[in-house]
Amino acid sequence: MVGKYKVITLCGSTKFKEQYLEAQKRLTLEGNIVISVGLFGHSGDDEVWTEGTKAMLDDMHKRKIDMADEIFVINVGGYIGESTRGEIAYAESNGIPVKYLE
Repeated sequence: MVGKYKVITLCGSTKFKEQYLEAQKRLTLEGNIVISVGLFGHSGDDEVWTEGTKAMLDDMHKRKIDMADEIFVINVGGYIGESTRGEIAYAESNGIPVKYLE
């Protein structure tokens, strides 16, 4: 934990942009440092799909998980895609607690 603030990394499908923004706001107001995604590929940020970018962003997100005290999964309707499942497994294998929106 950084000082008195817990660091929380958000994970989940980027098609849930509004829920990401809501969770980021709520968790911040609760006194947490929130690390989110840089781009929402499934919500219109087409740069994600250029060659090499998705792989870079996926690797970068694992570094964001490394910095976290816990991850918070945006699983609207219980949806957890392949990338998110991998991030959850990565967090758990590194002893990082996982919490869920739903």
